[in-house]
Amino acid sequence: MLMIYCVLTYPATFGYCRILSCFKLNAFEYLNLPFDSSVDEVKRQYRKLSLLVHPDKCKHPQAKEAFGALAKAQQLLLDQQERDYLLNQVNSAKEELRAKRKKQLKKDTATKLKSLVDEEYERSEEFQQQLKLKVRELLTDQEWRRRKMQMRISEEEGRLKKDEEETKEMWKRKREHEEQWEGTREQRVSSWRDFIKGGKKVKKGELRPPKLKTEDPNKSYVQRPVKRGCFSSGAKNPSSSKAFKSPRRL
Repeated sequence: MLMIYCVLTYPATFGYCRILSCFKLNAFEYLNLPFDSSVDEVKRQYRKLSLLVHPDKCKHPQAKEAFGALAKAQQLLLDQQERDYLLNQVNSAKEELRAKRKKQLKKDTATKLKSLVDEEYERSEEFQQQLKLKVRELLTDQEWRRRKMQMRISEEEGRLKKDEEETKEMWKRKREHEEQWEGTREQRVSSWRDFIKGGKKVKKGELRPPKLKTEDPNKSYVQRPVKRGCFSSGAKNPSSSKAFKSPRRL
């Protein structure tokens, strides 16, 4: 739809729509080059197309975007690592198409005979179109895997960062507690010394247990403590029993 709109509205600037409608993961499509193009061919094609879509020479509303897409495509293809990655995907796509065609030739005799005549099948337009679509499929799958892996890495980094922050917070609270404990050491020592000197102070409103009579300074006598439990629960106290008689003197 975008290409049709460009043809009808801007017939002279059809190149903008072709560039912007290209598959974003394939830099060869942006420059409209075959996969076996050399570095010099990439540079020449970039200069040629960039002159057509340069924002200073054309007032097309999407000229700047198309020019940036071409510049990025050239940068990727001049980068040896990125170029090798694309070419690896192309080789994988070729291997899959060859295996698929070989499988078809075993079943279809007519196709097998045709293949014997057409030795340049991989250079045909049909094969190039299939290769282009297969490369798109592989690049999309790899990009999806890359983003999924990146998302997992981000989640793991977030979890580790959270654990690190919680650990730091725990040690911070522990250090503050220790500092607070050390800060009140003198106060605690003083309180303990006062307790040793003056005894335990009775708080206001607190009941103090009565003193034992043996310790009462106001009494002139000393009461002997009575041992409890020296009589069984069923026995009567001999001092209060009428049956108890003191022994006669001889």
